[in-house]
Amino acid sequence: MLNDLCDPLFRSLRRSDQRRRGVEYIQGLLSTRGRKSIRNMAALIGGSGTGQSLHHFICSSTWDWMPVRQAMSQYVIRHAPPLAWVARPMTIPKVGQHSVGVSRYFSPDEGQALNAQRAIGVWAVSDQVSAPLNWQLHLPQTWIKDGLRRNQASIPCEIEPETLSDCVLNACREMLAGWGLPSRPVVVDIGEADPLDTINGLSAEGIPSLVKITGELPLTVTDPGLTGHGAHLLPAADIMRAARNMRRPVQWREHDPRPMLRTSLVTAVQVGVPGSRTGGRLLLVGVGDTDRRRPPELWLTDLPRDRAMSVPQLSSLSQRVERSFDEVSSQVGIRDYVGRSYSGWHRHVTLASAAHTVAVLSAAARTRPDRADQAS
Repeated sequence: MLNDLCDPLFRSLRRSDQRRRGVEYIQGLLSTRGRKSIRNMAALIGGSGTGQSLHHFICSSTWDWMPVRQAMSQYVIRHAPPLAWVARPMTIPKVGQHSVGVSRYFSPDEGQALNAQRAIGVWAVSDQVSAPLNWQLHLPQTWIKDGLRRNQASIPCEIEPETLSDCVLNACREMLAGWGLPSRPVVVDIGEADPLDTINGLSAEGIPSLVKITGELPLTVTDPGLTGHGAHLLPAADIMRAARNMRRPVQWREHDPRPMLRTSLVTAVQVGVPGSRTGGRLLLVGVGDTDRRRPPELWLTDLPRDRAMSVPQLSSLSQRVERSFDEVSSQVGIRDYVGRSYSGWHRHVTLASAAHTVAVLSAAARTRPDRADQAS
């Protein structure tokens, strides 16, 4: 699997020594125990000057990571056609202030302030496989406006300050507009990204999306099936309560960790957002358990109404990505880069994503022998 992927993966690298170092780096990520530092990987790979060569290959070389990501994406969709794309945040805790993009921010999930790098990854998710394809490193204004820090980290001059919503949009635009990938919904479950900016930005690019929201988000009811509520803005949770008689049971198939049928209660209400590009064509979708013990998850989408019943399966894909990140990405050291350069960070996460891809496609081939010839 490794050799089969690496041939197209590194075709854009002109020099044979760069292609060789790329293969060695992925081998190191897959085989080194513990932290995937360049020193630890070089000790496993062996050879005189290996550590210095790998360091130069990641931190100081000139090869472009974007053609490598594009080649990896084409390989993944051939072997595991995606059901959807999933945008997921990645937090990398750091000590000190020198790692590119590091800043102090309050994490709602952790309930405390963290010193960390933050990034957005866009994943391909099929019925068996979840793999990260593209990454956007979030660079706050404290980095963009500081000339010294920019120079030290070699941040390109065209990089501007971005919100997390901007990171989602740019990562999706790069891969879906420029790489010839198939049109699929983008599932976004990122609490700190503005949901309306995200869905409007993706819609403007012609990219359908499903964005998780909180119950406090104000919306207007435009659904003819829910009368008497369209005069003013209402919190999304209140709209769901008013539409409780519109709930319908939906059966759907969950593939992870093993195939099984599940049933969810789904409520779909047509809504609008003042000033939105999509006008009144958005759907507010609630997905709840049949026992009704917990409030339903709330999602906003520009998918057509006849796709509303697919929302339970699509929304579950974000949880699959979480598990895949914990079980595979973290194990191949995607957060283990300790250098300070912008390009070094991107090259490392690109090759760590390739290592993740090798691991999950190899596992899929082992569990489905009848398709092994397609995934090797």
